[in-house]
Amino acid sequence: MNKIKYTLLGMAAVVFVGCADLDYNEASNRDEDWTYNSPLNGVKALVYDVYAQMPSEFKDNSYGNGALIASATDESEFALSFSPIHKYFNGGWTPSNPFSTTWDRSYRAITQVHMYLERIHRIDLSDYEYDPNYQTMVQQFEIFPNELRFLRAYFYFELVRAYGDVPLVTTTLTNAQANSVERTPAKDVFKFIINELDAVAEYLPVSYNDIPGQEIGRATRGAALALKARVLLYQASPLFNTDNNKELWKEAAAASKVIIDNAQHWGYKLSGYANLWGHDTFTNPEFIFVLGTQASNTFEQYNYPVGVENGNSGNCPTQALVDAYEYQADGKTFKEKHPGDVDVTTENPYDGLDPRFELTVVKNGDLWPSNTAQQIAIETYQSGFNGAPKYGATPTGYYLKKFVDGNCVTTANNQTTTRHNWIVMRLAEVYLNYAEAMYNYYGNADEQGDFGMSANEAINVLRNRPDIMMPEFQGNNGFGERYMRERMVELAFEGQRFWDVRRWKKGAEFFKNVDVADFKLNGNGNLILNRVTKTRQWDEKYNLYPIPQSEIQKNGNLKQNPNW
Repeated sequence: MNKIKYTLLGMAAVVFVGCADLDYNEASNRDEDWTYNSPLNGVKALVYDVYAQMPSEFKDNSYGNGALIASATDESEFALSFSPIHKYFNGGWTPSNPFSTTWDRSYRAITQVHMYLERIHRIDLSDYEYDPNYQTMVQQFEIFPNELRFLRAYFYFELVRAYGDVPLVTTTLTNAQANSVERTPAKDVFKFIINELDAVAEYLPVSYNDIPGQEIGRATRGAALALKARVLLYQASPLFNTDNNKELWKEAAAASKVIIDNAQHWGYKLSGYANLWGHDTFTNPEFIFVLGTQASNTFEQYNYPVGVENGNSGNCPTQALVDAYEYQADGKTFKEKHPGDVDVTTENPYDGLDPRFELTVVKNGDLWPSNTAQQIAIETYQSGFNGAPKYGATPTGYYLKKFVDGNCVTTANNQTTTRHNWIVMRLAEVYLNYAEAMYNYYGNADEQGDFGMSANEAINVLRNRPDIMMPEFQGNNGFGERYMRERMVELAFEGQRFWDVRRWKKGAEFFKNVDVADFKLNGNGNLILNRVTKTRQWDEKYNLYPIPQSEIQKNGNLKQNPNW
C-alpha cells in the first residue's frame, strides 16, 4: 500500500453549510487529533457514517408510527389516518411538503464520500507498521475507497429513480458552486452509476469472511453487480427509456445473468420464504445486501393488531394484494376465482393459496401473534375483537405478518425483542429482474436467447422452491400481467412496489383504485367478505418526486419536475 498522509483539515475548512442547495453540511464533528490517534477506528467510523445513512424502513421511521412505503401503494393501507404516508395519495404531496428525506440524506452522504475520497490518500500508516493490527489497517484502507464509491453510486441511484434529472456532483463544492449547479440528465446519471459500479466491483471482496472482523452489511462484489443490474433495469423501463431502446433491456438481462451464473461461487442461494425475516436472518445466503438493526419489538408494536396488547395495526395488506396470490392447484388468482363478495363461513377461499400468502398476511381467524402470551384468534370483521369500530383497527380486513416476529411479546411486563433486517437486495429479485429484461427484449417468455435461460425459466426457479411449489409459468399468454403479480407477491413489503409501478408508468392502473375487504356478519351469522374499492388520488406527475421548494429557492438553476 502506498504511504498516504491523512489530514482532515479540521473537516470544516472546505465543507459546506446547510444553506447550500444540495443540503451540503459538515459531515462529522470528529476532530483531526482523534482521527490521527486512531486511524483504524477513526477513519473507519467516518466511512461507516456513510453506511449509516443508507435507508432502512426498519430504522428510519420517515412517515411516523412505523409506516412503510408499501402503504403508499396497492399493497397496503396504513391504519392511522394522520400518518404522513397518506400524503402520497390524498393531495398533501407538494413541493412545499416534498418528502425530502431522499434528497437531503443522499446529498449529505455523497458529500461525505467526496470529503473522504479527497483526503483518504493522505493517510500514512507507516507509523503503525509494528502494531498487531497493522495488516488489518492496510487491508481495510485498501477497500474503503471502493466501498465509498459503491455507496456514492447507491445514493445517486436513490436520487435518480426519485427525481429523474439531478445534479451530478463528483467533488466537494463551495457554497457558491453548490447553489448554482444544474440538473444533469437522468441518462448521464445512470451512466455514471453504472461506470462506477463496474470500476469498483472487481476490487470489492466476494465476502468479508476472510476479512479481519468478518463484518456484515458492507459492500461486496455481488452487491455492486446486483445494484448495477437493478440500475440497468430502471434505465430500460418506460419512465426513463422514452425512446423504447430495446438494447437497454438486453444490457439489463446480461447484468442479472452475471449474478445468477456466479451465485453459487459467491455463496448466494435461494432460501425458504419464511427465512427472509427473523432474529438471525442477516446470515441468510439469499441476501446480497442487508441492513440490520438492534433488537427491539417496536416493529411488532407498530403492526400487531389492535386488541393485542400494545398493538397499533400499522401497515395493513389490501384485498388487491390478496387478489394477486394464485392457487397451487391451477394457478388461478384469488380474484379470478372470487371476483365478488365471498361467504367465508361456508367456503374457505384462502385454502390452497400460494404459501407466500400465509407467510405475509394475517387473516380473520388466524391465531396471532404466535407467542403464547398474546395469541388469540384474530377477528377483523365489523365489531370483532380486532376490527372496527375500534380506533386504529385495520381498514383493509387484514393485518401484516411478513417481517413481523410473532414470537415477540409486547405486554407491559416480560417483553421480548428481536433483530429486524432490512433487505436491500436479494437473489430472488435478480431472477425477477432478469425475467423482466429478457421478456422485454425478446418479446417471448420462452426464448433463451444469448443467455441460456428464458424469462419463464427464471420465474420458475422461484416458483419451484420446495416451500412454494407453484404451477410453472409457460408460454407467452398474459406473461406481462402474470410477471407483475409475481413480483408483487414475491417482494411484498420490501419497498419495491412503490418504484416498480412508477418505472412501468402504471400508477393509474394500480394505485388509483385499490380494493380492500370489509368483513361483516350477515343475518344468519355468516361472515361475508365484502369488496370495497377505495379511490386514491393519482397524477402522472407522481412518477417523479417534486424538487423541494426550499432547494429551488436557494438555487434558481434547479428547475421543478413537470406539473409540480
